Amino acid sequence: MQDSIIQKITLEGFEFYVKRDDTLGLINGNKARKLYYFLQNKALYKPNTRFVSFGSTQSNALAALSDFAKQNDFKLLFITPKISNFLKENPQGNFAYALKNQACIIENTSNLSLEQKALSLLEKDDVFIPCGVACKEAELGLQKLAEELKRQSECLGLEFDLFLPSGTGTSAAFLAKHSCFKVFSCACVGDKAYVKAQITKLIPHYDFSNLFFLEPPLKFHFAKPQKELLSIYHKALKQCKIEFDLLYDSVALLTLLAYQKAFTKPVLYIHQGGLLGNKSMLERYKHKFGSF
Repeated sequence: MQDSIIQKITLEGFEFYVKRDDTLGLINGNKARKLYYFLQNKALYKPNTRFVSFGSTQSNALAALSDFAKQNDFKLLFITPKISNFLKENPQGNFAYALKNQACIIENTSNLSLEQKALSLLEKDDVFIPCGVACKEAELGLQKLAEELKRQSECLGLEFDLFLPSGTGTSAAFLAKHSCFKVFSCACVGDKAYVKAQITKLIPHYDFSNLFFLEPPLKFHFAKPQKELLSIYHKALKQCKIEFDLLYDSVALLTLLAYQKAFTKPVLYIHQGGLLGNKSMLERYKHKFGSF
């Protein structure tokens, strides 16, 4: 994996740097980092090995895993909640992309949780990938990211405060573990307590001394269209000429702007990639807010 570039931008008068992980290729953003171990060790798996995971129909992990499977002659079995008739008849976003990559997407119509359903379908030699690729194997890619950031910072002659959003907190936790820089994050799914619980579930006795959570300036419900998120998305697109993810990046950018004085060093924001999902989200915004 080649190093992604670092670019200086100004958003709403605040100058900071952005790590363009959205430019890493088909598999990009935090999913490229999380899947690094599997990409580096794909020779360990036989052709047609089944990778089994679960999540929403518009999950960035769904798209990334479908690319990983297709590129390497593996199979992806992905469990989702019930799929709406509209989406079945009008596939779009990550769902449509994964179908094109021949992913096997299975609706969970049982009383089991998505994880339980996925685990119930495991067969011998299958590889289980937790929701969002929140697994211990993700550490290697985040360790490599920390090393990459150190090299680039030395070339630039700068030290940074790092910032990235959190779903399960996996990326932020492993990056903070290996980084020589302070790592800041914000919860995009649930609250800070939820994210910390997810981290300690994955990494028992995790040391939070280098990971700092900032509270988003407004209450956001994950994946629910909100005007403030769409507004910062459009502002970033216009002012910085960069498209950011609506689910995670928009929350993080608003949080970043709200805490400008909390940082003692130039901020380096880690772009989350996953822009394919924006298409379906923008359709939802259009449906709810019209031509906002």
